[in-house]
Amino acid sequence: MYLVKMWIIGLGLAMALPAAAQKAPAANPVPAGDGSFLLTIFLKHDQSKPLGKINEQLKEQGFFKAFPPAGVQVVSWYVMMGIGQVVTLRVPTEKLREVNRIVEDTAWGGYRTEFYPTYDYKAIAEQSHAQAGN
Repeated sequence: MYLVKMWIIGLGLAMALPAAAQKAPAANPVPAGDGSFLLTIFLKHDQSKPLGKINEQLKEQGFFKAFPPAGVQVVSWYVMMGIGQVVTLRVPTEKLREVNRIVEDTAWGGYRTEFYPTYDYKAIAEQSHAQAGN
């Protein structure tokens, strides 16, 4: 329930604050100008197959060996029950095509995929919450 409330607060803040107020604080954990970005990938389970079949297919296709590629950092990797897995990567810009190709070549069939460029909003939401006096 706490996460739902924080998500709603974050969404409300993102929609209510002017763009200038959404600048990252100085303590932002994502270095600016390092040539990388965050990429969140939804790996949605093919629900027509049981988990064992999905894992077998992923193994046969080389997913577990290939993903993530060298030089790409896993920031978080969660199971979202009823959906599949949600992976956030720190990707050097020159590795984007490689990440995409690995997913296409090794994950499709076991997963349906969605890709989202992402940024870390947690520190901004916490700062806004603190400034609001809550």
